[in-house]
Amino acid sequence: MSEEPKKTSKNEPTFVGQVGAKAARKLKARRNSTQGVWFGLGMMGLIGWSVAIPTLLGAALGLWLDRRFPGGRSWTLALLVAGLMIGCLNAWFWVSKEDKAMRDEPEDDDE
Repeated sequence: MSEEPKKTSKNEPTFVGQVGAKAARKLKARRNSTQGVWFGLGMMGLIGWSVAIPTLLGAALGLWLDRRFPGGRSWTLALLVAGLMIGCLNAWFWVSKEDKAMRDEPEDDDE
């Protein structure tokens, strides 16, 4: 009456193995989720500031350059876009670094 689960191939995990892995990830996330909502809001704020500061600095430098050296080109617009791009790259690198650190965290097999 008892049947052993079928294995499709060595590289392909079984349904039971997939469910077990998801359950283990959820349990680990619950154990490690001591930060809560405020931590998440703080991270969103940090990412927002990492984009906003270079954008504002670029706009301020552009305004100064437009006043100091008037001409046909708008330094404000060019440096605003450059600051936005730098800020977005900064946030992207930071988020990808945090994601890699989270994925590379050693597994706790204390069950």
